[in-house]
Amino acid sequence: MTETAHRTVLLRGGEVHSPADPFATAMVVERGHVAWVGSEGAADAFASGVDEVIDLEGALVTPAFTDAHVHTTATGLALTGLDLSGARTLAEALELVRAHSAARPGDRILLGHGWDASRWPEQRPPSRTELDEATGGRPLYLPRIDVHSAVVTSALLDLVPGVTGLTGYHPERPLTAAAHHAVRAAAHAAVTPGQRAEAQRATLRRAASLGIGTLHECGGPEISDEDDFTALLALAADEPGPRVVGYWADTDVKRARALGALGAAGDLFVDGSLGSHTACLHEAYADADHTGTAHLDASAVAAHVTACTEEGLQAGFHAIGDAAVGAVVEGVRTAAETLGLARVRAARHRVEHAEMLTPETIAAFAELGLTASVQPAFDAAWGGEDGMYAQRLGAERARTLNPYAALLRAGVPLAFGSDSPVTPLDPWGTVRAAAFHRTPEHRISVRAAFTAHTRGGWRAIGRDDAGVLVPGAPADYAVWRTGDLVVQAPDDRVARWSTDPRSGTPGLPDLTPGLELPVCLRTVVAGRTVFVRPNE
Repeated sequence: MTETAHRTVLLRGGEVHSPADPFATAMVVERGHVAWVGSEGAADAFASGVDEVIDLEGALVTPAFTDAHVHTTATGLALTGLDLSGARTLAEALELVRAHSAARPGDRILLGHGWDASRWPEQRPPSRTELDEATGGRPLYLPRIDVHSAVVTSALLDLVPGVTGLTGYHPERPLTAAAHHAVRAAAHAAVTPGQRAEAQRATLRRAASLGIGTLHECGGPEISDEDDFTALLALAADEPGPRVVGYWADTDVKRARALGALGAAGDLFVDGSLGSHTACLHEAYADADHTGTAHLDASAVAAHVTACTEEGLQAGFHAIGDAAVGAVVEGVRTAAETLGLARVRAARHRVEHAEMLTPETIAAFAELGLTASVQPAFDAAWGGEDGMYAQRLGAERARTLNPYAALLRAGVPLAFGSDSPVTPLDPWGTVRAAAFHRTPEHRISVRAAFTAHTRGGWRAIGRDDAGVLVPGAPADYAVWRTGDLVVQAPDDRVARWSTDPRSGTPGLPDLTPGLELPVCLRTVVAGRTVFVRPNE
């Protein structure tokens, strides 16, 4: 069953998640859009006039997910190459490096990803000497899981003249800042166009198989390169698969537009990451005697927001630490004083990650119309009393991170993503992570989290007419095999009320930790099937 965008298709005999009809069991798709949703009885009237009827056999139909923050090529390289995210010890990581080097004798530079020493009993990254031994002296680039620092071999350093004089270079510790950017550029330059295209296709295939219909690619001159960015946009436009919306993190606003980006946004770095001790804080780290790294100050933020707003593009920033988030708020507010608050709000500028928020910065996000593009899997990976956040910040500060409930209460738009390959593409796992946040007061309902991962991603690109299955919306949807549908909320009184049929609240899968997540059977983008699970 591979309908084209122009065929008329009736899906029936399942559960259709739609605010237009909380009890819908059927849906008609015509010319790439949802034409009708309703009951099984009413579906009979359509059956004879469509090109195809799909019996859902009790399956659930939902809007396709949007992953609002992805690094597509890097994700594909991790999917097809050396992935250390599952390594449980330093010794295991080194053995994986050794095996990968042996398996890829023809690669000019070895590429890996995903180590996280905070999870290892040794509590330290591999040394350069250990990596030189494990690779037999070959060039190797191995970024930390947050991609804000990296360990490399001596042979890769030899390919980057002058690297030892750059900011962030240290002979024994992971490279950060300019030194990291220099070795990353050398490593990426070794990826051929063919390897790059295959990596991009691997990511798009994986996304489609998980019910993801749209990816927001976060590229930029310090992250990837222009050829990578434009090649991805061209590939996604030419081949069936998830939509790709491109963001180019560059203060050269006209260059971002020329490359086909929706915004000069995404990972335009105001600071770094907590794991690499480069997120910019007001008070020093609990496990380091400094406050991180600032890349842009409030005046630079104001200048960029002003330029983007006047050019009709979205601005956006990577900001994790409280000092960095504060600089973004101050800068956007300065731009609003010049341009007018209404113009700035209408532009829907974005802040990626936005982890260390205060009541004051949350209120400012709401006032300035900023979208919080956030990654709940970060909390699942690094939150809790004994997690990496607590190691870096102390338990008290760590408990304030990723306050999704407070953001929603203030009216701040949320868009969910993975920052893949930092955390994997995993939409239902992301919804679960938000609903079962490690800090209970930050939890939100499954319904709110699901909305942030579907409609929220569309709203983040300025579209209010998509990400929901109602007549006229784009036919981006996924079909799922799942258990009973329920309504889950942090407050059990809300959950009991919402499951009353009179509330008209459509149910969603039970995401209680430990239960199996829904399995994607089919993904459709603009009426075209881009994934069908084998043997279904």
